[in-house]
Amino acid sequence: MTVDIIAAFQTTPPQLDFIWPGFLAGTVGALIAPGATGKSFWALEAAMSVACNVPGGDLVGLSPEHTGRVVYIAGEDPIPSLTRRVHAIGKHLSPDARYAIAYNLTIKPIIGQRFNLMNDKHLAILVEYCTNSRLLVLDTLNRIHQLDENSNSDMSRLLRSLEYVSSTTGCAILFLHHTSKGSARDGQLDQQQAARGASALIDNTRWCGFVAKMTKEEAENLSEGAGGQSISENRRGLFVRFGISKQNYDVTPLDRWYKRCEGGVLLPAELMEPKTSSPKRNARRYRDGF
Repeated sequence: MTVDIIAAFQTTPPQLDFIWPGFLAGTVGALIAPGATGKSFWALEAAMSVACNVPGGDLVGLSPEHTGRVVYIAGEDPIPSLTRRVHAIGKHLSPDARYAIAYNLTIKPIIGQRFNLMNDKHLAILVEYCTNSRLLVLDTLNRIHQLDENSNSDMSRLLRSLEYVSSTTGCAILFLHHTSKGSARDGQLDQQQAARGASALIDNTRWCGFVAKMTKEEAENLSEGAGGQSISENRRGLFVRFGISKQNYDVTPLDRWYKRCEGGVLLPAELMEPKTSSPKRNARRYRDGF
């Protein structure tokens, strides 16, 4: 199939079909974060938002225009752990939303099964799983291959296999991946180059989001309510920020804070400018002359 150039010149093209703002159906995207940040919870809640065709299932606030079948491949956690996560999330869902999600969402643990995307048999199994699906989530990328993560050649081959799955089935693929130690140390978790390993991993994706823990500086400049005090150090660990570091098909901003609630569930948090600046911030302003 080729592009009909004359038709493209003369006919208004259809609207692009986004899974959520910026993430185009039939493409490959990434979600990067350090370990134990909450990316698996975010991805599972996002999967539920796409799977839920009734109101009340979009806990992370993605507002998907279309819903459908979702497959979640869990490579790191066994069934008991996944069950606890689903139970914790379910406490925040209506009965109708729970049933809709249960109907459209498949969670498949593969821990210990030595799944290898570069194996033709395993690739065919993945294609079969994704047929008639809208979204596939792979948690995490390093659990589905045996290639060299630091090799651009190997990671390009891996991304081509994911693109084959997405183009064959029409579903979008979101893979979860860790950030490098250097990006965490240097405070660059919101940059697309923060991903661990070869640059081809993110260069070849069409969308990249991140999840990052609240920094000390951010805590000093935010409060949990209008006119409140800065977020204290002992509460800072409850908050994570989600944002987009790369999107090829849209410029819609999607940057928000979440609060970690009971069981690890992430729920949107309304954070504002604090009533008064912290002593450290006041001292810094005084030193700088303003």
